[in-house]
This record gives sequence, C-alpha cells and structure tokens, in this order.
Amino acid sequence: MKFLPIFLDVRDQPCLVVGGGGIAARKVFLLLRAGARVTVVSPELCHELKEKQHSGEIEYLARAFAPTDIEQPMVVIAATDNEAVNRHVSELAKAKNIPVNVVDAPELCSFTMPSIIDRSPVQIAISTGGASPVLARLLRSRLETVIPAAYGQLAALLESYREKVKQRFSSITEIRRFWETILEGPVADRLLAGKENEARALLEAAVASGQPPSLQGEVYLVGAGPGDPDLLTFKALRLMQQADVVVYDRLVSQGIMDMVRRDAEFIYAGKERNKHTIQQEDINTLLARLAKEGKKVLRLKGGDPFIFGRGGEEIETLMKEGVTFQVVPGITAAAGCAAYAGIPLTHRDYVQSCTFVTGHLKDGTINLNWSSLAHPGQTLVFYMGLHGVRSICENLVKHGLEDRTPAALVEKGTSQEQKVHMGTLATLPDLVQNHDINPPTLIIVGEVVALHDKLKWFDPTGHEDKNSAEC
Repeated sequence: MKFLPIFLDVRDQPCLVVGGGGIAARKVFLLLRAGARVTVVSPELCHELKEKQHSGEIEYLARAFAPTDIEQPMVVIAATDNEAVNRHVSELAKAKNIPVNVVDAPELCSFTMPSIIDRSPVQIAISTGGASPVLARLLRSRLETVIPAAYGQLAALLESYREKVKQRFSSITEIRRFWETILEGPVADRLLAGKENEARALLEAAVASGQPPSLQGEVYLVGAGPGDPDLLTFKALRLMQQADVVVYDRLVSQGIMDMVRRDAEFIYAGKERNKHTIQQEDINTLLARLAKEGKKVLRLKGGDPFIFGRGGEEIETLMKEGVTFQVVPGITAAAGCAAYAGIPLTHRDYVQSCTFVTGHLKDGTINLNWSSLAHPGQTLVFYMGLHGVRSICENLVKHGLEDRTPAALVEKGTSQEQKVHMGTLATLPDLVQNHDINPPTLIIVGEVVALHDKLKWFDPTGHEDKNSAEC
C-alpha cells in the first residue's frame, strides 16, 4: 500500500487551508462537513469563501501565508496556485509531523484526499494514491449507484442496539452471526424501503428473543421506463439485482432485461392487443403466491407502473393478501419518448396543460370525453392508440380541433430503433395505414409537436425523420 487508509476525527479541531480560490473552497467544504474549525489564509477569497466568512463558518486571515500559521492546526491543506508556497507549506508541516495535503502534488503530501461516498455514519473513501483522481471519481460514481442512501440510517439503527446485542449474547461469534442475519433479512429490507418504524420494531423483537426474524418474501413493483437502460433509477437497479423471480412485460427492453440478476427465474407476462399471455387477475395472484413462498419477486413493467400500467390493481391484491411490497416509479413513456423526440410536452408559448389518455379502454372501445380533449392550448398524449389512430384523429377534429393540428407518432421511443413520424390530424391515419409502424408507439397531438424540427436532438439512425416530408 502506498498510503495507510485512516479516518481522522477533526471535530472541533483547528485545521488550516492555505489559498482562497475555488479548489481551496472545496477542501474547506469537506473540513466543515467533518466538523472542523477552519482557518483560511489568503490575500483574497473567492465568492464562495467570502460567503462562509460572512456567515462565521470560517476564520479568515487576509494576508500571505506565514510560517507561524503552522503552530496549532491538526491538519494543513495547501491549495494555492503558487508551487513555491505550496512546497514551503508542505516542508514546514512535515517538519512538525502535521498531516499535510498539497492539491495536485502527491509528492508533497503526507496524506491524500480520497473521493468520498457519504452515507453518514457510513463512509467509503476511494483513493488511487494520487495516481489518477479522475479514476477515483469514476469508481465513486459507479459505487454510488449500488449503495442506497438509506445505508446511513441502517447503520445508525444498528448502532443504537449495539449494547443491547452485546448484553444479549455471550460470545463474539454469536454477535457476529446475529448481525449478519439481521443485515441479510427483513430488518434491512424494511429500512431500505423507507419503513424505519417497522425495521426498528423487528430489530427490537429480534434482540428480545435472541432470534433474527425469518426471511420474508417481497414484491418489487419497478417501472423500467420507456426503453433506454440509462433511464433506470438507482433503486430500480439495486432491486433488479436482488430478485429471485422476475415477472416482466412485453414493453421491457432487452437492454434492461440484461441488467437483471442472471440466475433469477424469469416469467413472461406480456400483453398484446387481444393476446394476453397471463390474464391480469392471474398476474396479481401469482405475485402474491411467489412472495408467500419467501421469494423476492421483481414485477418489471415498461414505463411507470402507475400510469396505464395497472400497478394499482397489483398492489391492491398484495395489500389484501398481506404481502410486503415496494414501488419504484419509472419514467413514463410520455415523458421519455417526447423528450427523445424533441417535443416538449409543455411550453408557455403554446400550451397551458398536458393530458395523458389511453387509446384503448377496458371494453376495447375508444369512448372518451372528446369535448374535454378537443380544445387548443393543451398537449394530448395517447398511449396504446396506434390501432385506433383514425378514430382518435377524426373525433378530435369532429369535436373542435383543426385538422391541421400538428401530430406525431413516436415509435420505439428512447431506443436505438426510435422513429418519429410527423404529420397532422388530417394525415396521421393514412401515414399509419401506408407504412409499417409497430408498437410500442405513442401519439402526441398539439402545437408543441411543431417544435420537433427545431429541437430534435436524438437521432440514432443519423437520418431525417421517417415520413416527415410526406405529411
């Protein structure tokens, strides 16, 4: 090892920062977060440090560095743009055995500042020993995606029971096994799901009985977004790696499926028009049954599970059956596809509202409240409307919208196969009839559609939009 990894307690201890620029400000920020009493020495201060001086967060010495400044500090950081000054600070600090860090000069440091993942009281420090700070930051960003923010709360909860656990068990081995079981079981699951009171109650009961709670099944209702794997949330990624069983929909892209735990059991529950692999009622009971068997069940749905995703029906059954579950929202198709098509759903110069509409009702019809939909000043987004596009366009015109109103079809939005088909309410039906357009496809109607030509930015093919010239 090039450096000995340690965590230094600087709470209420004097620390010195030499330099008053932006880099120095970042170091001051870290020291203040750790509770240090910070003194900054510099002829001038940047705006951020001036604000900290005015708020009383730091002591400021408005002059150049002097050797007498290194009399009291517990830690010294040199962050000036003068190499000679930085070297002088380093030499003086080392002579007094005071830990010193010189920014971007590892050869002058007795310690380095790592990249930090802060889940206080949990902290993870990543260092390359000064070889490549950029690599350290890259590693930190990767780890950030798999370490939930709630780990800090979990650590604080466990800390509050440490003494009770020590008193409850007679050996170090028993204590270790108890905590290992707790961290792999429902106590940790409940807290990471945001249910701290339930987690505390389970832990209290486990300490009192000397037996960790038995493993429980759970359902993760996760929105997979419109297709691009990069649009998944951190929480979705974490739960996708924990699943024992995956019940997934047709609209979940292969790129997202590839990110699920590889050794899980996969159950396809996709639905197409007039073709349901598994009826919705059977999906609801399947989720409950699998969870009651003690399995972690990932219900992976395209878009957002609560926007035309029937997620409400599924958790209604889970609640009735007493099954624990978590819901992870996803980017709904309207937001994702419109953004990737360069069509803002709202724009103060064009629309005052946006309405999401299903183009396929439960009874198979499109009997909508057309009079409320067919008025200017709003954006309409139709889900599952490809089959009924002619009826949609005709009814909107019949109830008041002009047939020249801009309209677009976004086919396989956010994916590398995305195509944007531009038209109007008058031309859209024939466009669908005359071209091979396949679901998933979203219909967007409104004046904002006309902004596509100006704002389009995502073009995986490198060509102009298909059919736009024909409309």
